[in-house]
Amino acid sequence: MPQEESKPVDAPVKQEALDKAVGELKLGEGQDAPKTDVDQDSTQADAKKSTTKKIKDAIAGVTSSSKSSAAPTSAEDPLPQDAINKLSDSDIANLVQSNPALAQQMLKGNASLDARSMRELLKSVSAADVMTGMSSGKNAKDMANYKFWSTQPVPRFDEKAAVEKKSVTEGPIKDVDPAKVPTTPSPLVAGFEWCEVDLLKENELKEVQELLCNHYVEDDEAMFRFNYLNETLNWALKAPGWRKAWHVGVRASKSQKLVAFISGVPVRLNVRDRLVNTAEINFLCIHKKLRSKRLAPVLIMEITRRCNLEGIYQAIYTAGVVLPKPVASCRYFHRALDWEKLYNVGFSPLPHGSTKMRQISKYRLPERTVTPGLRLMKAEDADQVTDLLERYMKRVKMAQEFNKEEVLHWFLDNESDPKSNKRVVWTYVVEDSNKKITDFFSFYCLESSVIHNASHSSTIRAAYLFYYATESAFEKQTEDDDVLKTRLNLLVKDALILAKQAKFDVFNALTLLDNPLFLTDQKFGPGDGQLHYYLFNYRTADLPSGVDNKNQVDARHRGGVGVVML
Repeated sequence: MPQEESKPVDAPVKQEALDKAVGELKLGEGQDAPKTDVDQDSTQADAKKSTTKKIKDAIAGVTSSSKSSAAPTSAEDPLPQDAINKLSDSDIANLVQSNPALAQQMLKGNASLDARSMRELLKSVSAADVMTGMSSGKNAKDMANYKFWSTQPVPRFDEKAAVEKKSVTEGPIKDVDPAKVPTTPSPLVAGFEWCEVDLLKENELKEVQELLCNHYVEDDEAMFRFNYLNETLNWALKAPGWRKAWHVGVRASKSQKLVAFISGVPVRLNVRDRLVNTAEINFLCIHKKLRSKRLAPVLIMEITRRCNLEGIYQAIYTAGVVLPKPVASCRYFHRALDWEKLYNVGFSPLPHGSTKMRQISKYRLPERTVTPGLRLMKAEDADQVTDLLERYMKRVKMAQEFNKEEVLHWFLDNESDPKSNKRVVWTYVVEDSNKKITDFFSFYCLESSVIHNASHSSTIRAAYLFYYATESAFEKQTEDDDVLKTRLNLLVKDALILAKQAKFDVFNALTLLDNPLFLTDQKFGPGDGQLHYYLFNYRTADLPSGVDNKNQVDARHRGGVGVVML
């Protein structure tokens, strides 16, 4: 599924408003303003952003302060009338226009409705349907259709909150009869046809790369867009056990142009000590001119069918949009490596009361690492890294299981030069005097294009924290896990130094694994992006996501999520 572009939030005013909406709005927490198509004029984009902010502020204000029965208690409840009354007629018109699924639900065959009628109808629409149109992700209007998800084997918003394991029955939601799985795909709308994208062919790999670069995830203001390189796609989509049939595309029948794509790779997932064979679904992307064709649900059903044919009935996926129903919601954090560049391209704000020189000084790093025995991982390290990672991940409630072949694929890059611009992943190990590997950490490269910036037609090189493990986790800890915290801070600081040496501009991390132990100490700042984790056809209790109920990093809520999706 689409990931989430995120950037640092502007402190302190914007941060406070964002945290209030995230912490108090009962819709899965932490959603972003709607994204606008890059070909819309600025006036239209500003109007849509203003509408979204008013609605979110109104909803957050009413739900946090109201003690009456009018305040929604779940995403399926109608919004409070007070929240709707705060919107102007033009706000409501813009809201309906920006959310095709909501408009269809409200109009129900009528050619048009006046503002008063739309206002009254809006009061009967569920909070979930309203927020669908305001969710982040360029595919949000299409894929976040709650009527579609209500037909799928996923938990519902109106289910009783499953905070504790004992309050929910763990396991598959629906039993799939293999004999009843269709052997052919459902027909597409006229003018389009299914295809399997052969990533072994350079021209087809390039088609996927161009589709993603032009139509995939952007940030809220459409200033940055993920830029997936061919090397990254080969790494992400050709993991051990990959299947060509799980690289699903849609082509225009006449031109044969690739206009939509979705992928899956097999993953063994440990969910609260149960091994679940799943498909990791990713890279759902639809050409922006075809968003009204409702292709996202069709793509999801098709990849589901293909997985079912292989005997895989569960899946894991992530999105920046709130869907029914997240099992965890992690927050993005960012650590500037080249603050001046990030500021110049509009990625990082200049905090109130600070100066450019102060910010540059704040994020300055030492030139050399300090951990004894630190070096790049080699192929002969795979056995030890696999063992260490396996033991470390058993501490986490939901984690991917790796064998040696997968460790070699995910952590060992074909490029030997750590400064090569074709390198995708960097993995470093710490070897003691007895040749034992006591620690390892990794990060991968994902560039973002700077959109519509006349003075900066460049890219932002972002390092994303990947997997890590340390023997310190198995030593005797204090109440605050000081032994593990001290070691992780040492390792991550070295990771930042190495990323800086490799010419990265920013280092990103989520609040998963044990990340809350070092994010603050290593000067990571909270971002405006949220990544929600979902399980398809599998029910489990809610997982800790490394944040508290106000979406602030909290080490007491770590250890729930151990899956890093690209």
